[in-house]
Amino acid sequence: MIRRAHNQQHDPRWDFRINERINSPELRVLDSENKQIGVMSKAEALNLAREQELDLVEVAGQAVPPVAKIIDFNKFLYQQSKKKQEEKKKAKVTETKEVRFGPHTQENDLQIGVDKIRGFLDEGNKVKLVVKFKGRQIIHPEFGYNVLKRVTEILADVSKVDKEPNLMGKQLMMVLSPDKKKNKTEGE
Repeated sequence: MIRRAHNQQHDPRWDFRINERINSPELRVLDSENKQIGVMSKAEALNLAREQELDLVEVAGQAVPPVAKIIDFNKFLYQQSKKKQEEKKKAKVTETKEVRFGPHTQENDLQIGVDKIRGFLDEGNKVKLVVKFKGRQIIHPEFGYNVLKRVTEILADVSKVDKEPNLMGKQLMMVLSPDKKKNKTEGE
């Protein structure tokens, strides 16, 4: 088994089958503009790629027959990295924010927490509500359930319950997420 040192860079050339490393005897070949050339043998495709001084890169190994592209391999790697960057930009990162309450939280403190939660939901984040019991408060978990019930009633216009209240040890937890349907009807 070959081991690599931690500080060595990963070589992307081993992620793709190129030229002679392509296993399939028959390939569907595309040119660099993604125009289909046709189905041909691996030897014919390699000769065609060498005539153009380019590489033969397998792009869809699961297809029947596998799809290979005649392109400069470095250009292909560049296109792949650009694709990954675009996917990262499009992917929306949602965080789970946490807001804590006590089982005997007063109305004004509750309203401050609700305002924070509303802000988090407007940003598109999920919110984890936690009611933390101290000492012997745990013998009356219904107070914690009442706090969570009041919060969900106040925020019913902008949120939906992702995870119902769940008592874990001395903490009562619940998760709210933004309700996009309710937000869209408000915006219209």
